[in-house]
Amino acid sequence: MSGKTIAFTKEMNLQTALDKLLASNLIGGPVVNAEGLVVGWLSEQDCLAKLIEASYYSDHSALVEDVMSGAPLSIPSTLSIVDLAQKMINEKPKMYPVLDEDNIYVGLITRKMVLGAIKTQL
Repeated sequence: MSGKTIAFTKEMNLQTALDKLLASNLIGGPVVNAEGLVVGWLSEQDCLAKLIEASYYSDHSALVEDVMSGAPLSIPSTLSIVDLAQKMINEKPKMYPVLDEDNIYVGLITRKMVLGAIKTQL
């Protein structure tokens, strides 16, 4: 798992969020509230759709909450790497926000990280 390498807020300007996303080399990241709870997910795909719309209408005032997906899948920090790998086989997301026992965002984990961890164990 990587730490809190990226996170957005609903009130963040989409342009700022996009700059942050592009600098991270990640495909998306969680949207968190003031308490650290994950309230959404912002992906490259979400941003693409809004940027095309914004370029057509010359509107660059969107916020993260205008384009984010709600209620993203997440995993508890206590989930074993094997259980996570099985989950990743059956579900679409390539990365998940990791939550502690209080459902607070503590980091991200990607398929690549899971592959690396399993390879190391073998």
